[in-house]
Amino acid sequence: MSSPSNPPAVNPLPPVVVALFLFIMGIELIFTLGARGLVGDASAVGWRLSAIQTYSFSSDIVHWMWETGRWPLEHVMRFVTYPFVHASFTQALFVCVFVLAMGKMVAEVFGGVAMLVIFVLSGTGGALAYALIVSDSYPLVGGFPAVYGLIGAFTFLLWVKLSLVGEHQSRAFALIAFLMGIQLIFGLVFGGTKDWVADLGGFATGFGLSFLLAPGGWARLRRLMQRD
Repeated sequence: MSSPSNPPAVNPLPPVVVALFLFIMGIELIFTLGARGLVGDASAVGWRLSAIQTYSFSSDIVHWMWETGRWPLEHVMRFVTYPFVHASFTQALFVCVFVLAMGKMVAEVFGGVAMLVIFVLSGTGGALAYALIVSDSYPLVGGFPAVYGLIGAFTFLLWVKLSLVGEHQSRAFALIAFLMGIQLIFGLVFGGTKDWVADLGGFATGFGLSFLLAPGGWARLRRLMQRD
């Protein structure tokens, strides 16, 4: 048991971050164990593919809904469900690492509920950007757009901190510039999809939401509007 004179060596993770991590990794473990025949019946081998077909996000489906004016729940829910279904264990693992790192820093400042809202809505914002900009039938899966939303919130914290100490606020965007640069290099070398559009949309959503969800955020936004 720790005391003020003996603080814990590692700060505990906020419960909402742990819950989000366990939820994402729990789903992935079911898919992985099922593919190896360790759980479920013979159909377990196809659980991941079935989940991708049911819960992934598709620009084609959004365009169809827009053109027909029909918005069935089974397709609308894809805006929210796709970040929790991953194409591989490796993808899920990297998402979870970012959830633990960025989620902890964001939740400690914004609060657990606000962190979860940023995660979910950033995934939605990334999917919307993907649908509007990319005309691609390739499905969007995985939590990176939502994670990039947490990076957007973290960038907002750096942006505010730099303004308080009188330094150039553009430095706050060094992390997203680095990550986007890495994605560009990998895309040029190995090829790939245009899901970076969703990642960037998630980042922009997370950064924008921070003006409202950060402590004192609404008051700060009003001051900026009055200043303009």
